[in-house]
Amino acid sequence: METVILHTALMLKKRIVVYHPKIEAVQEFTRTLPALVWHRQDWTILHSYVHLNTDELEALQMCTGYIAGFVDLEVSNRPDLYDVFVNLADSEITIAPLAKESMTMGKLHKEIGQLIVQSAEDPEKSDSQVIQDIALKTKEIFTNLAPFSEVLGDGGKRVLNLEALKQKRFPPATENFLYHLAAAEQMLKL
Repeated sequence: METVILHTALMLKKRIVVYHPKIEAVQEFTRTLPALVWHRQDWTILHSYVHLNTDELEALQMCTGYIAGFVDLEVSNRPDLYDVFVNLADSEITIAPLAKESMTMGKLHKEIGQLIVQSAEDPEKSDSQVIQDIALKTKEIFTNLAPFSEVLGDGGKRVLNLEALKQKRFPPATENFLYHLAAAEQMLKL
């Protein structure tokens, strides 16, 4: 069920740090995460092995959202590096205080979590079928966001109509998520 936290973080292009003392565990886990946002087909967010040195951390911090793997537990004392911290060794996921507001979970997230659990536990389904199920749910979320967006100018860029979203009166957590998703997808008017 905790996978929904990672799915939400990836959808919102948050910074995810994964720690385990064994590099093999870090790399195996981090390499699976981009599949949760299959619609983006973006593996550039993956930094499966990062050292706590200035050059590597500066390069990492230039990225807007990422998945970074570490074998040094000292990374847990660097909240400036993450919105979500995954301690694989202790099987714990922590959302950083500054990310809590945008990561507020609601009914929609419970539905996504249940879908992930049901799909993953189905012995008839392969890993790629589980990824397809998540991708379909993601597509459904974007389809639900479409009526609250409008095309701007000649460029055809879709932007969120915040008033239309508010008029729908979604539960606060859902409205908050859709707003932050639109921001992550660069659908906000500046």
